[in-house]
Amino acid sequence: MKNLINPLAIIVLTALFACNNPQTKTAPAKIKIHDNGVNIAYTDTGKGDTTLLFVHGWLINGSYWSNQVNFFSKKYRVVTIDLPGFGQSGKNRNSWTVKDFGRDVDSVITQLNLKNVILIGHSMGGDIIIEAAIHAPDHIICLVGIDNLLNVGQVQSPQLKKAIADFTTALKKSFKANTTAYFSQYLFYKTTDSITRKRVLNDVAHADSTIAIPCIVSIMDAEPDAASKLKATKKKLYLINSDIHQTYTGGFKANNIPFELKEIHATGHFPMVEKPAEFNALLAATIADIKKDGK
Repeated sequence: MKNLINPLAIIVLTALFACNNPQTKTAPAKIKIHDNGVNIAYTDTGKGDTTLLFVHGWLINGSYWSNQVNFFSKKYRVVTIDLPGFGQSGKNRNSWTVKDFGRDVDSVITQLNLKNVILIGHSMGGDIIIEAAIHAPDHIICLVGIDNLLNVGQVQSPQLKKAIADFTTALKKSFKANTTAYFSQYLFYKTTDSITRKRVLNDVAHADSTIAIPCIVSIMDAEPDAASKLKATKKKLYLINSDIHQTYTGGFKANNIPFELKEIHATGHFPMVEKPAEFNALLAATIADIKKDGK
């Protein structure tokens, strides 16, 4: 009769071998990041003495930076986040303001102990990284805005104020229909591919309106103060904006805000996914300028 090995013994021996085998490695536990009890989902890739921290725009999430993670993590530490209320981050709070999101970004910097941070914010992320830089300037080198801060220093006309109020009212009446119409009409360009359109509109359709509406209201309320807040950061602003809309640079000059503008040709509001190779080249050139300016 054959000798049978007890299955339990096999399990125990295998476990012991794994524990004593020098080839076996245990992956380090990922740090859980939170801000006042709200979980912040993130990715942390690559190494380097400079950190690129990417902040997404309204109704989307950190996955929109995947092309940049793959490209820049070969040379830099690259961190992306899902802002609370979006993507995989928590929703367990009641306030969704620019200040709240700025504090979220600061929490990521502090809890991951990030150094030499270049903050990169798309769309509403521009106002958020400004807020973050005001309250936690020590680890931040500079700010990079992506297709945002187009009208810094301009006074809002009564017509614009009314349009903003009407838009807010429309969102409250029918959020999905009006956001879909807004994105389709204003944020896509004729060159925006169908995959990007479907991806964005799917995220729009699944957004939580109880979070999205107060969020965009706070962003619009913050716009008139962008010039004074930029000055308060004492950081240089670098912009990569689509050339289908004009960036008003007079406000930077009038307020003595150091800035540098690069334009990407003929994209909609999402150049990092619409033309990733061209965008990455412009961002790489911007980082080179940042390092040169820092000397």
